[in-house]
Amino acid sequence: MLYAASVPSVCLFSNSSIAHFPSRFPKRLVPTRLSVRASLPDNDNGVKVEYTPWLIVGLGNPGNKYHGTRHNVGFDMIDSIAQAQGILMNTIQSKALIGIGSIGEVPILLAKPQTYMNFCGESVGPLAVHYQIPLRHILLVYDEMSLPNGVLRLQPKGGHGHHNGVKSVMGHLDGRREFPRLCIGIGNPPGTMDIKAFLLQKFSSVERKQIDAALEQGVEAVRTLALKGFSKGVDRFNLTQKYKYHKV
Repeated sequence: MLYAASVPSVCLFSNSSIAHFPSRFPKRLVPTRLSVRASLPDNDNGVKVEYTPWLIVGLGNPGNKYHGTRHNVGFDMIDSIAQAQGILMNTIQSKALIGIGSIGEVPILLAKPQTYMNFCGESVGPLAVHYQIPLRHILLVYDEMSLPNGVLRLQPKGGHGHHNGVKSVMGHLDGRREFPRLCIGIGNPPGTMDIKAFLLQKFSSVERKQIDAALEQGVEAVRTLALKGFSKGVDRFNLTQKYKYHKV
């Protein structure tokens, strides 16, 4: 997770640093270019080290019309992380609403593309390039119909699974698939219900409670990932999620 600082042009400020630079975080939404940094003091060898930042992107559609729908749970997760970490989502960059902060000493950049789902790669690609985020530190968060409602799955890589948002992101990352993803289960449409109608439908009260509980668990999973990477804890997390609604 640590490496010697070698790219001075791209850095991320931690929360403690943000407090000293309020002008970088305007109260109103404005297009801007940000430079952010989080680093550790010089060690005994006199070498300054920096944490590799994470770009955490939630997929969804902008606008009140889509708020709270199944297809927007990626946005919901970003909002939950932002609230838990005290990060303000108040800046527009690369067609995305972004917020900058940290998990512990690890700098994170949260993003909610405002391009609509099918074109979200237009935000992810440029953000990754601008901040020089390696593929292994781009976490994509999105809805997954192959998982039961409220069940989460954290993976180090994967395909697009016919998800148009993931397809768009992969297309803007040169077709690469070696980036982590946090999938949030929304279940399958009942009967012969149209898939699009299902995705753009709001959750029932029972489903919403399951999703809200999943969001809390997802925040903890993201914290663990940022601090420890894909450790055995992730395997335990996925196993617990897989069977959390199974009654013994």
